[in-house]
Amino acid sequence: MFWPPAELSELQASALVAKVGKEEADRMITSKILPVVRAHDHVFFPPACHRLDDAHLLELAHRMGSAIMAYAFDLEKDDDNDGADEDDEWVEDREGKTMLGMVPMADILNADAEFNAHINHGEDALTATTLRTIKAGEEVLNYYGPLPNGELLRRYGYVTPKHSRYDVVELPWELVEAELKERVGGRVDPAAWEKTKQMAHSDEDFEESFVLERSSEDPDSAGQLNSEPTFSGLPDELADQVKTFLKAIKKVTNAELAVQALEDKEMRKDLYLQAVLGALQFRERQYPTSLEDDDRILSTGELTGRQRMAVAVRRGEKQLLREAQSWVRQEVNEMRSKASDRTPRDDGPSAKRRRF
Repeated sequence: MFWPPAELSELQASALVAKVGKEEADRMITSKILPVVRAHDHVFFPPACHRLDDAHLLELAHRMGSAIMAYAFDLEKDDDNDGADEDDEWVEDREGKTMLGMVPMADILNADAEFNAHINHGEDALTATTLRTIKAGEEVLNYYGPLPNGELLRRYGYVTPKHSRYDVVELPWELVEAELKERVGGRVDPAAWEKTKQMAHSDEDFEESFVLERSSEDPDSAGQLNSEPTFSGLPDELADQVKTFLKAIKKVTNAELAVQALEDKEMRKDLYLQAVLGALQFRERQYPTSLEDDDRILSTGELTGRQRMAVAVRRGEKQLLREAQSWVRQEVNEMRSKASDRTPRDDGPSAKRRRF
């Protein structure tokens, strides 16, 4: 929220940049907070106080909002109905009404993906409970959940190496769509292709982007991580959307390759994987520096704190993109190897004929 444009640019093509939300917060503060303050200047600025202008109030509101976002605890309640009779037909929708509490003593704990303490919510207090023996001099660590470093940075202002296991990257559908057009709709009339897009995008399940992530086991009861995360597959929804798009192509243009792919499951899977691989490669090229460049940049030790965190976020996303590409290539190779094994081979004359 407080990074200038030059520092935000260090995040490069990360989707995190669009999630900061400063412009939206500016609009909310300007339209809802400032009018209330100005309507009650005598309350907020008594005679002995200096009256702040709108720019200073905006900055102060951002700091207060960020402090609440980063440090407030969601005060969970055991009774979800908040005392309502179980036989009541109506229960109040409490979405967006979670109680927040500022608990400075609880905030003396840092947090990481591997931890040794847990904050328990009681009736009128929060209790920090250790999960295993903590040696003298060892840090007491809380847990904020399986957050990628990008979200950890956005919400709490830091990153950690252990949270990189939860890193995610967004693959925009438009990149997959562009690959499909190159492979299937290369000779389709532009107007027909636009009609195809409109038909596919009107589907109620249409997604603008897909989140790629690793499979990772939860920490054990002592807060320890016992296995390495692995990239084990693409979202099922992505394959479904490719199939839906091929159906739209068939309906509008009757393109031969789309028709064949819809009739042949293996052909469709190969087309899908090749399109996704091309999209993943393009997504990685959207970052101005490579994974190897980022490793060299981090090794110099000449970065500011914010630069180091930004590089860690973007590097984690590139690493995940590499793993996703490797997985797709392996799937393609295995599928083609099986197809090759099923193909009859001409090994020359049969053994019986060779005797003559």
